[in-house]
Amino acid sequence: MSDLQQTLDHLRCALGDSGVVTGAAISQRHYSDWTGHAPACPAALLLPRNTQEVSAALRICNAAGQSVVPQGGMTGLAGGAVPRTSDIALSLERLRGIEEIDPASATISVLAGTPLQDIQQAAADAGFLFALDLGARGSCQIGGNIATNAGGNAVIRYGMTRDLVLGLEVVLADGRVLDLRNKMIKNNTGYDLKQCFIGSEGTLGIITRAVLKLAPQRGELTTALCALPDYPSAVAFLRRLQRSVGTPEAYELMWQDFFRLGVSWLENPTAPMADDYPLYVLFESAAASALLESTLEAAMEAGEVLDAILATSHTQARGLWKIREATGEFPLRMTPLNFDVSLPIGQIGEFAERCRARLEQQWPGNHSVYFGHIGDSNLHLTVDCHSLPQPAPILDIEELVYSEVGAMGGSVSAEHGIGLLKRDFLHHSVSAESQAVMQQLKDCFDPKGILNPGKLLGGTAA
Repeated sequence: MSDLQQTLDHLRCALGDSGVVTGAAISQRHYSDWTGHAPACPAALLLPRNTQEVSAALRICNAAGQSVVPQGGMTGLAGGAVPRTSDIALSLERLRGIEEIDPASATISVLAGTPLQDIQQAAADAGFLFALDLGARGSCQIGGNIATNAGGNAVIRYGMTRDLVLGLEVVLADGRVLDLRNKMIKNNTGYDLKQCFIGSEGTLGIITRAVLKLAPQRGELTTALCALPDYPSAVAFLRRLQRSVGTPEAYELMWQDFFRLGVSWLENPTAPMADDYPLYVLFESAAASALLESTLEAAMEAGEVLDAILATSHTQARGLWKIREATGEFPLRMTPLNFDVSLPIGQIGEFAERCRARLEQQWPGNHSVYFGHIGDSNLHLTVDCHSLPQPAPILDIEELVYSEVGAMGGSVSAEHGIGLLKRDFLHHSVSAESQAVMQQLKDCFDPKGILNPGKLLGGTAA
């Protein structure tokens, strides 16, 4: 009997036959994430029903030195949940449900496999807001959101996922269960161990439960689209909004190339305003309309805003957002090479100009678009590989972009994680000394290296 077969037999004893799937019975959605990168059928798929079964599975795999790849909703964009044929995938999809809503502490306790949209709805039904919001809300799972420290449109107001987590339950590689659940904002009892697992991409432990912060429900939001003359005006206008009406719920900047593309893909491709402005910002605010209007007037007098539309209906607001949501069409209408980077806010405009110039110099006629949540330092850049010489020089483009990020003191990943796809570029943002300490942390929590090997820091299971 092979070592793998013996391990699978032990796993079936612990999880039951329905909890261990092999061969053709494994759905192809477990082969890769939304990137479609390096799809592979894992050696087995585990479907534990509770924390105890996750613990038992890891204890067995750790004893055998068997690598395990944790999987959530498979909506990642960095290859963080992609298995190899020698790996066992462990899906959290059966650990699903809302366990408690505590109105007094404004918290919600959930199982890690719960879809984000279910948490948002449960919070709304209880009169609260769970502020994390992503386009993949109906498919992504909260455990994966936490493991990748997901961002989204509302980060400028509410922070990253890290800022919304009060407590966790985590299973370590050897099967030990850490109960780090907590409902208090103030809890100064030594090392805050939960922070080790937020953003660790399943390399240090598997998250099975979470206690999350809730916020008061928002009032009626006003959506506005503004045209801007240049990047410094985008920053100045954001600061004006923050001083006059408070931090907006979203602040989405679109360069002209992205705006024109988004409009052209609308069902009725008519621009809501002229399409020849350098930049456009789409923002949402709960401030009174009169106050917003006076703030816009002041911004126009100062030359920060050239034109503006305040949506007067939900239908009009949705129409404006559809321009920004053109990113959902990227995989269907182009061969996208996507970048998710972070830079000091004041340098994002210069970075975009430098990247555009270097890309055009190296590959004349290439098509790239720029957009992002600049209020939280996040810029997205997408290059259409159809517009490049074939085969597309992907590694050369990645090195060009990430080296520019490093030169300007930025981060090669703002909100999508490192996974497989950014691992080889981590050095542009993280020093060798820091990476060595990260590896020491990995070795401490997972000395046999069985958890998500090859992701984030690299390495393989023993």
